[in-house]
This record gives sequence, C-alpha cells and structure tokens, in this order.
Amino acid sequence: MKKLFWQTFSLLLVASMILTACGTPAVTESPAATEAATEEVPTEAVATDAPAEASLSCGTDPVVLNAYFETGFDIPFKLAEEFTKQYPNVTWDIKQDQFTNLINSTPRLLSGDNPPDLLRLPTMVSFAKQGLLKNLDEYATVFGWNEWPVPQLAQNRVAEDGTRGSGSLYAMGLNYSLTGIFYNKDLAAQIGMTEPPKTLAEFDALLAKAKEAGLLPIMQWGSAKSGMGLAFPLQNLMAAYGPVDPINDWIFQKPNATIDTPSNLEAAKHLEKWIENGYFPPDINAIEYTDAAARFGKGEGVFTFNGDWQNAGYDTDMPGNVGFFLMPPVEAGDPPAAMSAPLTFGIAANAKNADCAAFFLNWVATNDTAREINVNIGGSNPGGPLGAIMPVVQEGSVTNETLAAGPVVGEAGTSMDFIANATSAIFAQGWTPELQKLVGGQQDAAGLLKAVQEEYLRQLTQ
Repeated sequence: MKKLFWQTFSLLLVASMILTACGTPAVTESPAATEAATEEVPTEAVATDAPAEASLSCGTDPVVLNAYFETGFDIPFKLAEEFTKQYPNVTWDIKQDQFTNLINSTPRLLSGDNPPDLLRLPTMVSFAKQGLLKNLDEYATVFGWNEWPVPQLAQNRVAEDGTRGSGSLYAMGLNYSLTGIFYNKDLAAQIGMTEPPKTLAEFDALLAKAKEAGLLPIMQWGSAKSGMGLAFPLQNLMAAYGPVDPINDWIFQKPNATIDTPSNLEAAKHLEKWIENGYFPPDINAIEYTDAAARFGKGEGVFTFNGDWQNAGYDTDMPGNVGFFLMPPVEAGDPPAAMSAPLTFGIAANAKNADCAAFFLNWVATNDTAREINVNIGGSNPGGPLGAIMPVVQEGSVTNETLAAGPVVGEAGTSMDFIANATSAIFAQGWTPELQKLVGGQQDAAGLLKAVQEEYLRQLTQ
C-alpha cells in the first residue's frame, strides 16, 4: 500500500495538471516565446495573498545574475533570455557544465568568493546541512509558494535530521519533469508495434524483434562526462518489479533505507540481460547525453529512455515521428510508475543577488510567457499556482503525450525522484562507475547493488 505522502504528492500533481490544464546552449551575458495560451492571465491573478512581490524583486538598478546551468538543456537559457527582455536591468553571467562535473564542483562554487545567485543543483541535502544553500522559507512566504500544490516544493525541502520531503525549503524547480520511453514511430511500425506495450514481457518481445531486424533496440548514453544513462532503464525496471516507496525512501535518506532489495535485484538482473542481448549501443560507455539524443534523432534506436525536457529536440529532429509511453509493469493491470522531479535550482547562502534570483524563480512559474517556454521548449509541466493556465501545446508534438502521462502516474501514486539524487556524489561515484562495469562484464547485478549501497552509506557518514 502506498504511503500517504506519495498518494498526496501524486494526487496534487494530477490536480495541478488538470486545473492548469535540452540542446546546444551558449555562454552569454543574457542568453522563444511560443504559441500564446488561449487565455491571458496576469501574473497577479495567479499569485497569492502573501506580501507584495515588489518587496523582493530585481529593482531598477543594473543587476548581473551569476548563474551556473547544466550543459545540454535549453530551457534555463531561454528563460533567462526572456527574463532580460521583460526586465532589461537584469543581465546574466552564465557558466555551464556537465551534470557530473556540477556534482563535484558545487561545494567549491557555493563556498567561493563569488557564489552563484542561481545554480543547477545535482543534490541539496549536504549543502543545506553545511549552510551553503540559502534557506528559501522567507521567499516562500513573500511569493506565496506555500499555497502551491504540496508536491512542487516537497522534494526540495530538507528536515533538521537531513531527510528530504519536509522541513525548510532550499531549492525550487524550473519545471516538473517526467521520464519514460520515447520511440521512433516508423521503426516501431517495422517491428510490428501498433500500440505501446502493456507489460514488460511485451516490451521484451519488441526489443528482441528490433534486434532480429538489425535495428538498435535502445539508444542510451553512458559516458562518465554525462553520467551513466542506464540508471534510467534500471530505475524503471525497479518500479516495474516492486513498489516505489522503498526507492523514494532511499533517495530521501530515510533511516535504514537500502537500494539492495530482492525486487531491485530482479530489476538489475533484467537490465543485465538486456546488456548481454546487445540491446544497447556497443560504445555506450563512450556516448555522452547530447550525442545519444542526436543519434536517436537521426534514426538510430527504436527506443530510448529519457525525460520530457528532450521533447523539443525530438520534435525538431523527427517531427511527428516520436511517441512516448510509460514503463510497462511486470503484471498486466498493475499501474505504471515514472521518475518525476523538478529541474532543481538553488541560491547560494551568500549570493549577492539572492532577492533577484528568487524573483526569477517565482517569475518562471507565474509569468505567462515563461510558462509557455517551459511547456513548449522544456516539454514539462510548469507547475506554479493551482489556478495557473496550462499553455497550448502544438498539435503533433510529443509533449502532448508526456503531459497526458502525468495524470496516469499521479492517479496511481507511483511518482519517484531520480536515484542519482540520493546523495551529492552517488551518481558520479556509485551508479556511473558500477553500471559501466556492468556493461563491461566486470560487475554483475548483485554486486552492482551492493557496491552502490556501500558507497551510499559511506557518503552518508562523511
């Protein structure tokens, strides 16, 4: 039986979706809007009764926001560009890096002489406990964030005991992403796929048919520079074989949580079998995220495990030829599960322009144009106040399919955070090297889970 928290999380996410309805960025001082929503709603109309936003803003004097963004995702750059159009006194000093590099560099950036006003956070618990991240409770009160659906803020809260899910707010999401399986419609038709598989066995049969037809069954990345992308299918398999609650408990660092469970072992064995069957590119350990997305966009791979942030790229590369479905369960009739988490950004504790950065985070979720960019470029639910309008999505875009999948997961109560977010370095020092070893035949399924759990415990006791 699902825990009440995650039922509430998912149901509120569904309510938000129903009621309200990444690429080649460059370093720039001030890094587009898409179709307008059917109804224009001023930002003030969807704000709350909290104190006036003007009390915390970017003012009128020149401001240069010091920001660190993740390489490969257009959405923060597009949002920054639009923000400067609306607030010309604000320009940007943007640096960017790979996700795994940010994991290693974030402590130095947050504690440096010029800490970032805005930073893409790989994780947050250790940084919050060390006093390196700004506590956002004041901003939550001023901007009325506490009135928004609970799930939007829950994953970015840290309690006094260091567990996530409750307590003070230390980050905000630029949007709320969903992951699953994308597929090339033309290639899928070649192997007889007329509708998404309803069970894992049906999916396995499709993968085997793709291999027999001389097609690459699954395009995925695995380079340490991007972080091992096999964590995506592995976590999906974990949720297919067992409940999501223990996975979330482990990610949120709940007492005695472990990733080394019997159902997760079955999932890891299933992934190991996919590797042995040659369902992934033979050079996967050398493929970076952007390369995998580009190769899939050029027709290499029937399926790929990824998130809705890549929607715009897929629509550009293969307009009308990309579909999406959630990972099917082992048993027919069981609900599907999905990783669903915010694109998390925080503010350094000693940031020079913290108020302006917080104003930007609020603007992202409440401004009509920003919400349009979030949906049409980011491909994700923009979140925000419960009454905010969901922007129109272009007909034929795969975004229609990913947005439709959100309520399915919400009703089932099967949302998960990403296993790479459990600790500040578990992706770089746990999942990535061990999964690379699994690909190279130097590790097995049981050893993978044991090694990652040992690394997890080591990091928790540092």
